[in-house]
Amino acid sequence: MRHCAAFALPEDRPLVMGIVNLTPDSFSGDGLVQDVDRAVAHAWHQIEAGADLLDIGAESSRPGAQPTSLAEELDRLLPVLDRLAACGVPISIDTYKPEVMRAALAAGAAMINDIYALRMPGALEAVAASDCAVCLMHMQGEPLTMQQTPDYADVVAEVLSFLDERVAAAQAAGIARERIVLDPGFGFGKSLTHNLDLLRALERFSATGLPVLAGMSRKSMLGAITGRAVGDRLGASVAAALLAAERGARILRVHDVAETRDALAVWQALTAG
Repeated sequence: MRHCAAFALPEDRPLVMGIVNLTPDSFSGDGLVQDVDRAVAHAWHQIEAGADLLDIGAESSRPGAQPTSLAEELDRLLPVLDRLAACGVPISIDTYKPEVMRAALAAGAAMINDIYALRMPGALEAVAASDCAVCLMHMQGEPLTMQQTPDYADVVAEVLSFLDERVAAAQAAGIARERIVLDPGFGFGKSLTHNLDLLRALERFSATGLPVLAGMSRKSMLGAITGRAVGDRLGASVAAALLAAERGARILRVHDVAETRDALAVWQALTAG
């Protein structure tokens, strides 16, 4: 991603994206719904911990999540975004609704992070009309049912093919390639085996020439591996982020910014030698 609205981001190291959840039912237990002061304070904590970007979401996309109305999503999001628009780092908005995209971009957002990869009617146009960056994610199914029976003949090939088609659609709509990020969608319609296959093959996504975002922080795949509850997955989350970075991920979407930055610093010191 070489174009993110008015922001120029470092290209010599993986970027850390700090998560800010404005939902009542975040799977990770860190939802800050309707508490603007706490949400803003948490965002600043993420920045002070070293976040290169923030990712703000006002609708839960955890497995089994019910959709949030447009009015409710905007009501949760806009007061927080208004307070953070001048925070000094790019703000990504985790949404698939074109109406929310347009409102957020008008309020100063620099990136759209879309679990539906701009498939909703009007989403391509909303992003194309701006100069924001966009993350196109793969998801099999929808959040309400995606984890019931995920099935692939070849998960890596199928996810790559889907993302290639979405990149083509984005470019055809006028979204420059320099604005696009890819996300294989860990945990979004994937079993543990599918997730591990994608992580092993992450270099194939980087080989497209587009930056790859990896989001595994605190997810159930890490619980399945370690047997730990969601609040006890810090070590596994940092390990997953580091493994993704080693395989070419350029953006790491995490809850625990400081710990991830420390792990990356050690890895970079070693590789620089």
